[in-house]
Amino acid sequence: MTGAPPAGIWNAFTPMARYDSEPRLIIDRAEGNRLIDRDGREYIDAVASIWAIVHGHGHPHIVEAIRRQAERLQHSTLLGAAHSPALELTERLAAHVPGGLTRFFYSSDGASAVEAALKMALQYWVNTGRPERRRFAVMEMAYHGDTLGAASLGGEGPFRKPYESAMFEPLRFANPHSRGCGLCSPESGCSLACVGSLERLLDQHAGEIAAVVVEPRVQGAAGIVVAPEGHLRRVAGLCRSHGVLLIADEVATGFGKTGAMFACDLEGVSPDIMVLGKGISGGCLPLSATVASEEVYGAFHDPHDYGKTLYHGHTYGGNPIACAAALASLDIFEGEPVLERVAGRASFLGGKLSEALGGHPLVGAIRQQGLMAAVDIEAAPEQAAWRACLKARDRGVFVRPIGDTVVVMPPLSIEETELAQICEAVRHGLDSVVRSAPALG
Repeated sequence: MTGAPPAGIWNAFTPMARYDSEPRLIIDRAEGNRLIDRDGREYIDAVASIWAIVHGHGHPHIVEAIRRQAERLQHSTLLGAAHSPALELTERLAAHVPGGLTRFFYSSDGASAVEAALKMALQYWVNTGRPERRRFAVMEMAYHGDTLGAASLGGEGPFRKPYESAMFEPLRFANPHSRGCGLCSPESGCSLACVGSLERLLDQHAGEIAAVVVEPRVQGAAGIVVAPEGHLRRVAGLCRSHGVLLIADEVATGFGKTGAMFACDLEGVSPDIMVLGKGISGGCLPLSATVASEEVYGAFHDPHDYGKTLYHGHTYGGNPIACAAALASLDIFEGEPVLERVAGRASFLGGKLSEALGGHPLVGAIRQQGLMAAVDIEAAPEQAAWRACLKARDRGVFVRPIGDTVVVMPPLSIEETELAQICEAVRHGLDSVVRSAPALG
């Protein structure tokens, strides 16, 4: 068509009118913990390419595994068939997930895996003769993905509001956000009173709730909201006592970021269904899994009634090349002291965040669990966090905010010198915001 505008990428989670006015960052390649743009400029990947990259970019063991698998089998369906990489990955992952989780349903991304979990939970109750159990309970400020079912679980805001006419409304209970809680007094400290709101929901809606869905220990897109020790264990106990399924969404928290292989491991919790994504392939290729207990799986396995089948699936779910990358990532976890290294790096990061940003006029709270950290920006101009992140690029760091919170979540392979550079770059960005509005200083 004559006069048509040039084709262009419609970037995810990006206000395109703002993006069109900003300097373009176009990544050409990556090495280790660094992204390299088309001009050869390097940036520390302080968000692990949106919380996905685990062992660094271009890890030779993962790259070689991908190459070998690409030569052997590029894709084969898991609809009524199987392939060797998926079978091996299932066996290997089973040794790492919490006990009792035995059945692996593969998809390609976290939101799709959450959708599968929701369908499993609903159909579990239909198959067991309790179809009235069809509601979900979620924490306030939840985020579980952007497909319609997953987004229905999400908290209020732009991720959900435009699409509400096509969504279901979950039951919501208080989350353990220290700034907005109001349930526990500062003097007495946290008493996990937020969990009491879940107990009241379970009592009030007894017989209606199919599952409680949580992001264990850390709510990611809410701004790295870190739950206190014992929170997840209390939620799991309430689910057991009320006969409700527990779905743990470990898309963001899984594969070492919290300091444990999975956040559920921090409190010894085995959910009925666990959702895995992002880091499952080392962050290298699209892959996710919805992992169910034998009890949940058994409700779908009836030789006398094929109508109980889970009629759900995706074309590329469990792609063999992605599975090969996941197997190579597990090799690294099993052969190197990855989690021990995370503990040391997390301690170093906490100290550097406090040193570089503690007391800054724009910084409110700093939160951290393992290598998941957040810096709240307060009393600042509009989009100050975003402006600070843009300026951080001047110091060779790619970092992104969620609203007024700067999130730091690097690969597990991050070096101490790189962590120090990240913290200094965020400080530089915030200082630039202050300089542009002197009254803030």
